[in-house]
Amino acid sequence: MTSAIRYNQPLQLTPNENEPMDASTLWKRYQAHLCKCPGLGVSLDISRMRFEPGFFKQMQPAMDQAFDAMAHLEAGEIANPDEKRMVGHYWLRAPGLAPTDEIANAIRTSFDDIRAFAKAVHDKSITPPSAAKFTELLLIGIGGSALGPQLVADALGTKRDKLRVHFIDNTDPDGIERVLSELGVRLKSTLAVVISKSGGTPEPRNGLLETQAEFAAKGLSFAKQAVAVTGEGSNLDKIAEKEGWLKRFAMWDWVGGRTSVMSAVGLLPAALQGIDIQAFLDGATKMDSLTRVPKAPKNPAALLALMWHHATAGKGEKDMVVLPYKDRLLLLSRYLQQLVMESLGKEHDLDGNTVNQGIAVYGNKGSTDQHAYVQQLRDGLNNFFANFIVVLQDTARPGRKAPIQVEDGVTSGDFLNGFWQGTRQALFESGRDSVTITADKIDARTLGALIALYERAVGLYATLVNINAYHQPGVEAGKKAAADVLDIQHKAVAHLNSNPGQAIDPQALAQAIGEPDQAESIHHILEHMASNKRGITRSRGKFKADE
Repeated sequence: MTSAIRYNQPLQLTPNENEPMDASTLWKRYQAHLCKCPGLGVSLDISRMRFEPGFFKQMQPAMDQAFDAMAHLEAGEIANPDEKRMVGHYWLRAPGLAPTDEIANAIRTSFDDIRAFAKAVHDKSITPPSAAKFTELLLIGIGGSALGPQLVADALGTKRDKLRVHFIDNTDPDGIERVLSELGVRLKSTLAVVISKSGGTPEPRNGLLETQAEFAAKGLSFAKQAVAVTGEGSNLDKIAEKEGWLKRFAMWDWVGGRTSVMSAVGLLPAALQGIDIQAFLDGATKMDSLTRVPKAPKNPAALLALMWHHATAGKGEKDMVVLPYKDRLLLLSRYLQQLVMESLGKEHDLDGNTVNQGIAVYGNKGSTDQHAYVQQLRDGLNNFFANFIVVLQDTARPGRKAPIQVEDGVTSGDFLNGFWQGTRQALFESGRDSVTITADKIDARTLGALIALYERAVGLYATLVNINAYHQPGVEAGKKAAADVLDIQHKAVAHLNSNPGQAIDPQALAQAIGEPDQAESIHHILEHMASNKRGITRSRGKFKADE
């Protein structure tokens, strides 16, 4: 940057969507609209967004309301009306802001316990029964209980990690078997961390049961190598207490899964891996402070939310393409899919109107995906805006020697930087908008700051479009529908078992069990069971129980 740059000046240079702009004009826009985050080495560039003259002034009343709503949220106002809960993920990195001493003390105690437990594992005060020390960490979770830890582990992991991390994050038997097979004989030195707020969510419950069975098959005691992260009094909490697991860590009802990475959900596996969790929290704390400033041009989260609003017309009319130009941020788009889409994808607004809000998120990494879908981004439907994330420091390895030159005076990192700039410019010339977040480097502090930035942007944007970002009725509806399918399965199998050898088609079976509208579901259920040789045989469209 040069000393001539003036940050956060009012917009004076606004291009028409189809109006070409010369390099001098774009440079002036960059100077005018770059928002820096002091102390974090992070900046936000909105100069390639085509917002209209007067946009900030027009949005000021709505933005003031969003700042006010955020202040009330942080003060402890009920924000999840479905469950009558506060939303307090911001307190995790600033316990002093919590509305009660009880909550503040619970946060501090939990973090002290995390640090103490990780230290005991690392210095071998806590060891597995059949090995000298723990070498592997197996995290069993789903959704926010896995996406956050996966992002942190991949972004910050090195060959010097204290424990190697593995994940079971689905109820796919093949996926579970692959992870357990990879562990193999190292299962005896594996510390299992099971994460489930209720203890009843099917995916982590099934992963737990499959893992327990594998431990038993190898003559190992799962309880002596297991830790629970769960709600107090949950089914999982009771099981862990009864079986004498190594430790139980709290999950609180005021922290949602998609914002739980700075609770024990994310901090425990990170600490066990050997990541600096204090730096991770510090980065988020600093970004929180910067994004509380009630002036949009000086607030990176407010600017981000406003750019989302502009790009999508406040109605989700365009998708968000996330393109981090850094392999370590490969999983960022997956993480943001849940954070953004689960928070903003709502059928009704706060007044009960049907609005079908949301912003679809997809992406991967640059420059790999310039060879995958940038062709369509540039020349296809203009139904998206891009979110570039750029990291200036080429490697996270301290003390690395000067990089080799792949061409005269040019390194691999120079190519990566060139690909980002070229892609951004090519998209802009084709009328495609983008924002760019630049970080000096990727470390625990920076990653914490980036996560906090997006969390705050989501909350502010939700108020701008008058929806509740902190409940998820659609997710609960999906869980109920899955439970209904399993109920039908029990009925269908019971009927077949009571009539062994009798072949019956799905429609007749649906009638027989009192579910006349479920013939298709019964077909899929029994087709799956027959394919896995689970006592059901299929022949010519009919099914029967094996005799």
